[in-house]
Amino acid sequence: MFGGYRMTDVQPDFMARALQLAKEAAEAGEVPVGALVVQDGRILGEGRNAQIGATDPTAHAEINALRAAASALDNYRMPGATLYVTLEPCSMCCGALVHARIGSLVFAAREPRAGAVVSTRNLLNESAFNHRVSWREDAENAPASAALLRAFFRERR
Repeated sequence: MFGGYRMTDVQPDFMARALQLAKEAAEAGEVPVGALVVQDGRILGEGRNAQIGATDPTAHAEINALRAAASALDNYRMPGATLYVTLEPCSMCCGALVHARIGSLVFAAREPRAGAVVSTRNLLNESAFNHRVSWREDAENAPASAALLRAFFRERR
């Protein structure tokens, strides 16, 4: 069920692809987060973290996936699309999901320091926004995502 309940019936191929993108980010020296925008079973856009390589503080995986999908659609709005991401989005990315009119969000691991869906705040449940993004956690893939992040930061210490 959407709205914050843990789900395990997430489309596995899409999160598997997001995890692959996260691994690619790690190989490039970026924090391992991957995302993709899907509509009607088709991937519209993919992204991975690229803040360092792009010298762009907004180059989060979600933003990069949204940019690619908007370009493919030739439209900045994506009603009915789902964004799959390996890590709970931050406040910037939550705002981008609302502005893009994304229909739903599926994320794997929680982000206890900056996650703005459930960990530090509940931005997607904010009544002041003119669009609602339903969301759910992918508890089945959360351990794999968390392990990628732990390994990445362990190597950096």
